[in-house]
Amino acid sequence: MILNPVDQAVISQGLIAAAREMGVKLVRSAYSPILREASDGSAAILDPAGNVVAQAELIPMQLGPISATFAPCARLFPPDQLVEGDFYINNDPYNGGQHLPDVFIFTPIFFSGRLVGFTASVAHHLDLGGGAAGMNVDATDLYQEGLIFPPSKYNLKHDWHGGPFERLVRANIRVPQQTIGDFNAQFAANAVGALRVKELCAKFGPETVAAAMEELLAYSERRMRAAIAAAPDGVYVGEDALDDDGVSETPLRVRAAVTIRGDQVEVDFAGTCDQVRTTLNCPFASTVAAALSCVKAVLTSPDIPFNEGSKRPITIKAPYGSMLNPKPPAPVRARMLSAYRAFDAVMRALAQAVPEKAIAGGFDTTESICLSHLGPSGYRIYLEIFGGGYGAGIANDGCDAVDNALSNCSNIPVEAMELEYDFFRVREYGLRPDSGGAGRHRGGLGLIRRFEILKEGVHLQTYSDRFLIAPQGIAGGEPGGFARTRIERGNERIDLRSKLSLALRQGDLLVAETGGGAGHGAADGRDPTLVAADLADGLLSPTEAARRYGFKTAAE
Repeated sequence: MILNPVDQAVISQGLIAAAREMGVKLVRSAYSPILREASDGSAAILDPAGNVVAQAELIPMQLGPISATFAPCARLFPPDQLVEGDFYINNDPYNGGQHLPDVFIFTPIFFSGRLVGFTASVAHHLDLGGGAAGMNVDATDLYQEGLIFPPSKYNLKHDWHGGPFERLVRANIRVPQQTIGDFNAQFAANAVGALRVKELCAKFGPETVAAAMEELLAYSERRMRAAIAAAPDGVYVGEDALDDDGVSETPLRVRAAVTIRGDQVEVDFAGTCDQVRTTLNCPFASTVAAALSCVKAVLTSPDIPFNEGSKRPITIKAPYGSMLNPKPPAPVRARMLSAYRAFDAVMRALAQAVPEKAIAGGFDTTESICLSHLGPSGYRIYLEIFGGGYGAGIANDGCDAVDNALSNCSNIPVEAMELEYDFFRVREYGLRPDSGGAGRHRGGLGLIRRFEILKEGVHLQTYSDRFLIAPQGIAGGEPGGFARTRIERGNERIDLRSKLSLALRQGDLLVAETGGGAGHGAADGRDPTLVAADLADGLLSPTEAARRYGFKTAAE
């Protein structure tokens, strides 16, 4: 079918706008702070074959391999047998999913009885059962991490609103109002996306919309191939490592060999360590998302729509049984930690190919803090994902205290926490001076959050990294600062490991300090006016200004 270029442009932008509207609807309809405030969810529009055509600009990790999450559902329940009200659901890490809290829902879109596509949403759910409230960092297999939804088909009318599937879910979770409310937010987001696609079909005809979807995929593929072809051919190898697995003190190596050949890229994670017994294993779908995100971010323009077409020139491999492609039933809750090291290893490899486009290492870690309390009215669960400092680029400092590239979550405002939780209070929230690595362009700063525990019976679950292995700089830039977590209990200071669960006491101060990003370029090349500005803003201490940059204040 030959498309009018104007129609193609209007339909393509309409699909992208619809996906963005779905993302807004998902967040605004949510009940739990992790989705409502931190925006830990995503949305997309798929064609009838399950290819992602357009997506909301929310969480790259959740949407990169979404077609792999869809495919097992479609194999079991063919799309041509679906009826109005049906939906697919999947969170199984060993059947295309990622980790259990990220539940994917796919809703078919019918126009005049014809299947014209799917809407998809994913949300990080605050609690899905399992061995501990919110998350179980001590899990030794997947079954201890929560409810598993294998690739399945249900009907919204018959199985959800008060139906058997909703009752089953509600009976197995600790905070049903928030979790069920967030499921309903996903259904609402899918509904608004479906409405927008139907409006396009009514205006242009379903055949034209189908052709526009196909051309949008082809357009992204052409742009991706052209961008890859502009990079020099070769094999480039990068490595990074996690501090440990939370039990032993052995670093966990991640290795990426990136081959650029013409207009194609292959990423091979051979040489990565074997899977581990703790929750740091990364399902292959998440590994794919991490590698895709890095390749696209470094090699291509941000205006290329990230859809199934943009993935076609890229091949990703990881040895089965490795930390980046584990065998079931290995636990995977903290998979973002190893996924980030996959991202970092690919970034280090690409820095050799296109040094002007790569950035230095950042905190690149999801520091997850979960505080839970069981009171007379049931469980209350607080969960937040903290960011840190970005690595510096060839022409810019790293961003301060932001979430990292794969997760892209917002912070939960302190005011929202004050309204939601009565068992802790935030006493401090700010930037960590001196935590960014020195360089011609400095790394971004980490953050500090101090919690006062107000009641007995509060339990902490946390996982983080960069306590022992700092992010590395580029072109002479210095490493970023380490992260650290501690409890201040009266005059006692208790330094904590990066991955643990622990009972807290009333009156404890829990202090989380995230790491900074590394610098780019030698520190002696930094503009003194920038050093002075950091001093004036309290981002750099006089002592470190003198040590790192030889900068003397007027008083000196």
